[in-house]
Amino acid sequence: MGIINVTPDSFYDGGKTNTLDTVLSQAEKMLTDGATFLDIGGYSSRPGAVDISVSEEIKRILPAIEAINNKFPEALLSVDTFRSEVAIKAVEAGATLVNDISGGSLDTKMYEAVARLQVPYILMHMKGEPQTMQSLANYNNIIKEVTYYFSEKINNARKAGINDIVADLGFGFAKNIEQNFKLLNNLEHFKILNIPMLVGVSRKSMIYKSLKITPDQALNGTTALHMFALEKGAKILRAHDVKEAMECITLYNNLKK
Repeated sequence: MGIINVTPDSFYDGGKTNTLDTVLSQAEKMLTDGATFLDIGGYSSRPGAVDISVSEEIKRILPAIEAINNKFPEALLSVDTFRSEVAIKAVEAGATLVNDISGGSLDTKMYEAVARLQVPYILMHMKGEPQTMQSLANYNNIIKEVTYYFSEKINNARKAGINDIVADLGFGFAKNIEQNFKLLNNLEHFKILNIPMLVGVSRKSMIYKSLKITPDQALNGTTALHMFALEKGAKILRAHDVKEAMECITLYNNLKK
């Protein structure tokens, strides 16, 4: 899953795809490099990010979704949003997947909307909201608490009528570096949820802070953790660098043959 952020302030690529030409160029490169999905986000969810209105988020993502859909109609587009109104507009414009960092916690209408749209749903673990989440990284037993969270959320999503669900443990969302690594090291535990696992560690602070580098220098570390995540059962890698992630997947598949 290639990441396309149409935001000015995302932690790694903020402002890099701020015109339709740059969005289409990025989409073409990612699709050529082997991306199955393109994840379009108009709301920066980095720690402490500025909150924006629903109308501003829609204004950012709709032109990007429509342009990519027109030029690359075979592409599977995901909308990265926690707001049901944005999700509805995005799917009407051509998105085929909803990626919700809040798992329905920040918009009580999200499950109903996704069920009505009948599109797959990526359900992520987070506490609080992007502006407050880093102050909420406190757990007695993070594996148990995240498991209970998904058990409840998946049950509620299914009751609402959502059929296809993917779980995302939410690396970097209300979690410190040690907690991120503990979750990744125990990824295979979450196979008990019996749904596919998406892993999103690309260029995140668990990598660059551990290595005392910057996000720009974190590709090698990302690749290392991608291979580990595949070994632990990840089915989707959400990545800024599609070519390198696909190389990981190819080599992993060769190892498993």
